[in-house]
Amino acid sequence: MMKLIEIQLKNQNGRPFLLDTRFIENDKKKPVILFFHGFKGFKDWGTFNLMADFLANAGFVFVKMNFSMNGTTPEQPVDFVDLEAFGNNNFSTELNDAGKVIDLLFSNESPVPSNEANLNHFYLMGHSRGGASALLKTAEDARVKAVITLAAVSDLASRYPEKMLEMWQKQGVLMVPNARTGQEMPMYYQIVEDYQRNEDRLDVLKSVGGIKVPVLSFHGTADESVTIDHLHQIQQFCPHAENVEVQGANHTFGGSHPYEKPELPGDTLAILDQIIVFLKKLTS
Repeated sequence: MMKLIEIQLKNQNGRPFLLDTRFIENDKKKPVILFFHGFKGFKDWGTFNLMADFLANAGFVFVKMNFSMNGTTPEQPVDFVDLEAFGNNNFSTELNDAGKVIDLLFSNESPVPSNEANLNHFYLMGHSRGGASALLKTAEDARVKAVITLAAVSDLASRYPEKMLEMWQKQGVLMVPNARTGQEMPMYYQIVEDYQRNEDRLDVLKSVGGIKVPVLSFHGTADESVTIDHLHQIQQFCPHAENVEVQGANHTFGGSHPYEKPELPGDTLAILDQIIVFLKKLTS
């Protein structure tokens, strides 16, 4: 029987955020996957709940979280109702949020009973910017035994031209359109300053070069948001990574929000099948 548990945590500044975990309750220890959403994303976006159910049914504990400053709130977890929080989000905050969740899962307060979770097989998984976060967290936390990325960003620093950075610094804010919601979403210059202060921690390619655990990365050849060059960069700096080019796939591998079909898109389903094979090898 599928068990769904929803939890509310607080970040280091006391701001609440949500996570949920799904698993088949059968008194058998199962590998644990923690999933990170991407930029302008949230844990219940599009296909993510179907994906969570699929992997839970395949024999994993699947945990997904909202980053605390992603612009949603516990009361409205799928709407960007707090744009001030969104504007003040940064990469360090997201990694610290991830650390809070990992610490919880490894603690006596974990929402997953010890007879259901095998934390010797703890894995990270992330989409887009969440894929970058998954790689960075893997590099700094020895509890992570493998990492999977979907359309990951390989470089957090070079996505903005120099002239844009100069204007951004001068104005203090960069407005980012959300085509789905029609919102103009602020990004305050503090995210750049955070990166500059913590470059050793936040340099994705430098970090992946030090990852020794298994890495599996997927990227669509028709990705309209993050070009497939990012996959090739990960492979260059992490030669042991298994990289899969998904022919014709877009940035969300066929997903959208809202997603109202009962079945997963073909590209997403094919990826999940490969993930299961990859992770089962690690536990055999």
